[in-house]
Amino acid sequence: MTDTHITLVGAGRMGSALAGGWLKAGHDGNIDIVDPSPAEIVQTWVDSKRVRLNPDPKASDVLVVAVKPQVFGALADEIASRVGPDTRVLSIMAGVTLETLEARLGTPNVARAMPNTPGLVGKGVTILCTKPGTADNAISELKALLEPLGQVEGPIGEDLLPAATAVSGCGPAYGFLLAEVMAAAGVAHGLDLDLSMRLARKTVEGAGALMEGADEDAATLRKNVTSPNGVTQAALEVLMSPEAMPSVFEKAIGAAIARDLALSKETE
Repeated sequence: MTDTHITLVGAGRMGSALAGGWLKAGHDGNIDIVDPSPAEIVQTWVDSKRVRLNPDPKASDVLVVAVKPQVFGALADEIASRVGPDTRVLSIMAGVTLETLEARLGTPNVARAMPNTPGLVGKGVTILCTKPGTADNAISELKALLEPLGQVEGPIGEDLLPAATAVSGCGPAYGFLLAEVMAAAGVAHGLDLDLSMRLARKTVEGAGALMEGADEDAATLRKNVTSPNGVTQAALEVLMSPEAMPSVFEKAIGAAIARDLALSKETE
């Protein structure tokens, strides 16, 4: 696929991470980036002639839309000018449906993906969503484009994408919040703020690394570090009570899904 002509619209943090992965895969010279305010790394690629910046509209083999969903409507006509009859469009915008993409960009060759921020260091997970009947070779090509960010799951149906987004797309923020509230709880019980944050942060980082290298599922790993009638069990009895984390997370995921669906209406 290294001779595939790719156009990336929007080179923010996630878009730049994708482009960097494509360059590592050998796509030098075949990438157009459309962004009015390119980041320093993008300008470095431009100066070394590895990518082209803001070229005149031209149909690409693949067009990746990585702008904020709230600005898609204003940019749709300009984006559509870069879509030809054989262009495959991949959107990583939350809330913009396949139907809206097809209508606004004038092509049935559309797909969606939802990456998460650990993709910036190649440790992410991306959910791929394609239209029913999408050819296997097209799915393989889309996955190859997303693999620089980490693991690719799917394709899944669009009806499941809001829930998947609420779990994985939003998920890193939940992990960061966990470290934040753990540190705050330590301070409330007498720890110095800096020490408490270091303890919480490194513990969350270490738990993630342990889970990454383990064959066991998360529940088994939790049980492995919970001694009967020990201090960890005492804490978990609070956190796992019906009105605590299980209920709160179900409500949180539901709220994220509701906002995703509302965003879909706003961007139609």
